[in-house]
Amino acid sequence: MTEQQPIRAVFVAHTAAPSGAELATLRLLTALRASQVPAAGGDPVVQPSAIFTEDGPMADRMRAHGIPTSVLANDFDSRGMTIHGSGWFRRLTGAAALVRVGWSLGATARDLGADILVAGSTKALIMSAVAATRVRIPLIWQVHDRVSAEYFGRALAFVIRMLGWMVTTGYIANSRSTAGTLLKWRRRAVVAYPGLDFSRPTDGQRQPQRPGPDTVIALVGRVTPWKGQDVFLRALSGTTIRPREVYLVGGTFFGEEPFQEEVAGLARELDLPVIFTGHVDDPTEILFDADILVHCSVIAEPFGQVVVEGLHAGCAVIATRPGGPAETVEPGVNGLLVDAGDTAGLTAALDRLIADPQLRTRLADAGQLRAQQFDVADSARTVASFLSDVLAARNPARNRRCA
Repeated sequence: MTEQQPIRAVFVAHTAAPSGAELATLRLLTALRASQVPAAGGDPVVQPSAIFTEDGPMADRMRAHGIPTSVLANDFDSRGMTIHGSGWFRRLTGAAALVRVGWSLGATARDLGADILVAGSTKALIMSAVAATRVRIPLIWQVHDRVSAEYFGRALAFVIRMLGWMVTTGYIANSRSTAGTLLKWRRRAVVAYPGLDFSRPTDGQRQPQRPGPDTVIALVGRVTPWKGQDVFLRALSGTTIRPREVYLVGGTFFGEEPFQEEVAGLARELDLPVIFTGHVDDPTEILFDADILVHCSVIAEPFGQVVVEGLHAGCAVIATRPGGPAETVEPGVNGLLVDAGDTAGLTAALDRLIADPQLRTRLADAGQLRAQQFDVADSARTVASFLSDVLAARNPARNRRCA
C-alpha cells in the first residue's frame, strides 16, 4: 500500500481585498482543508495555508474558514503599481520591491515547512519566485488572468509569459482559455475550474420566471471598463420591452471610481431602472431574485465565476465570448452567448429572453444541471493530484511503500 506524506502547500497573494480570484482561492483552500482525511483510493492530502503581503478582509476570511494564514509585513505599495496606471520606471522600482519582499517570504515559507508555493497573481509570482529559489522548493503559478495583449499589452504579456515559464514548475489555470495563453513547453499544466461549494446549504428560493414587463435582470462584477457595464446599459436601452428592475452588483477597485460615476450617469441619461448595490459579499439572494443574469465583459473573460453562480441560481444567462464563459455555456441549450462588445447582439439576446419566459425557464433548468459540473470538491481533487505529481516528479521518495 502507498502512504503519502501530506503536502504543505502555501498559497501566496499580494492583495487581501475581496475579488473573484481571491474568493475562488478561498473556496479552493476550504475544499482542500475539508478533504485532508485520505480517501480509500489513496488520494493525495494537501494541508493548505495562505500568506498575504497586505492585511485585509480576505486574510480574516481565510482564518474564519480554518485556513492557517500569515500576513507578511512589508513596505510594498501594491495599489501604486498597476498594469496600465504605472510607467516603466514605476514598474521597475515596484519589481525591485517585490524581490525584497520575496526574500522575506522565503524565510516565512521555510518556517512553515512549505513543500510547494502557489502564486495567485503576477505580483505574487515575482515574490514567490525569489522565495522558492531561497528555500529550494517548486513554484506553481495559479493563473486567474489570460496572459494576453488585451490585458497586459503585447510587450508586457510577453515578459510575463516568459517569466512564468522560467520560474515555475507548472501552472494551475482557471480555464482552457487561460491555459491557452501560457508557455507550456516542458511545464506541467492543469485546468481547475473555480467551482462552487455545493455542500453549503442555500437559503435562496427560486420563483418562476416573470412575464416580460416584470423581468428582473442582474449584472454582477467589478465596476471597471473591461467588465462592460456601459455596453450593457446601452444594449438595454434598445430593448423592445424594458425590464422592471436591473441590479448592477459590484464595487470599484484600484481607483476605478470615475468609471463608476460614468456608468451611473449613463443609467440616469438613458432613464433605466437600475439599482446600484455596490460590493456585495454574497450575491446569491440577488441571483435567486433575478430572471436573467448578464455577463458583459468586452474582452475575453478568463473564466467567469458569476456565470456559473447564475446558472446554479436558476437564472437564464447571457454571456460573452470568447473566453471562459464559452466553456461553460452551450448556446441555446443552457444560455445564450454574444460576441464581446457587440451592443446590437446583446440587445437582440435581451429582447429574445425578456419576451419569452418559457425559453428562459428551459435555459435556466438546463443551466442548473450544467452548474453541478463545477463542484469545488472536484477542483480540489484535481489540484491535490497535480501538486502530488509535481512533488513526486521532483522527489520520488515522498511516496513511501509500506507493508
